[in-house]
Amino acid sequence: MQYKRILLKLSGEALMGERQYGIDPKRLAEYAEEIKEVIDKGIEVAIVIGGGNIFRGLAGASNGMDRVQGDHMGMLATVINGLALQSALEESGVQTRLQSAIQINEVAEPFIRRRAMRHLEKGRVVIFGGGTGNPYFTTDSAAVLRAIEIEADVILKGTRVDGIYTSDPEKDKNATKFDTITFKDVLTKGLKVMDTTAFTLSQENELPIVVFDMNKKGNLLRLLSGENIGTVVDN
Repeated sequence: MQYKRILLKLSGEALMGERQYGIDPKRLAEYAEEIKEVIDKGIEVAIVIGGGNIFRGLAGASNGMDRVQGDHMGMLATVINGLALQSALEESGVQTRLQSAIQINEVAEPFIRRRAMRHLEKGRVVIFGGGTGNPYFTTDSAAVLRAIEIEADVILKGTRVDGIYTSDPEKDKNATKFDTITFKDVLTKGLKVMDTTAFTLSQENELPIVVFDMNKKGNLLRLLSGENIGTVVDN
């Protein structure tokens, strides 16, 4: 296996599947199966999931809502998604722990770094909910921060596109894919991988990012087995 400990970043929208809103149980089950295959190979997996399928703080703010209130709602949405993914994983026989940056003791453990690392060492999947616990920070920032804290080898950003392109491949048929690209080139070319705060934090800590298509069956395991899947961003 190419990496020993990974942080998998999933968008909330990914959980919608073919729906327009909410959570698609079929998509959840597919993700759980993909993650189980990886766990069975002895890889330690942590997950950060967004909340965009339920609520986005930024969208709420653009409609007149207080930004801090909106971001708190978004953080709670990530906990809902985390609970759903936890349920799907446990249905597949994978031991899972949900840790939240916002204290909701009846629902999730508080985020404690050493406890999270111990869970990973025991082969449990750890889902980090609640973002960073602070408004104005995205779940991309939470993913990078948690990956650094738990000493992950890589951030795997699962999307619906199979890597980073010169432009949006869904809009530009002439867009070409990068197999590898440096952090510097991403910034120079103005390519959108993560928000600037998250991306800079990853660059400063020399933590590679792999952008890949999570919706293609078997991609996660193939990527971790060393196949040329997605786009690697590194120094």
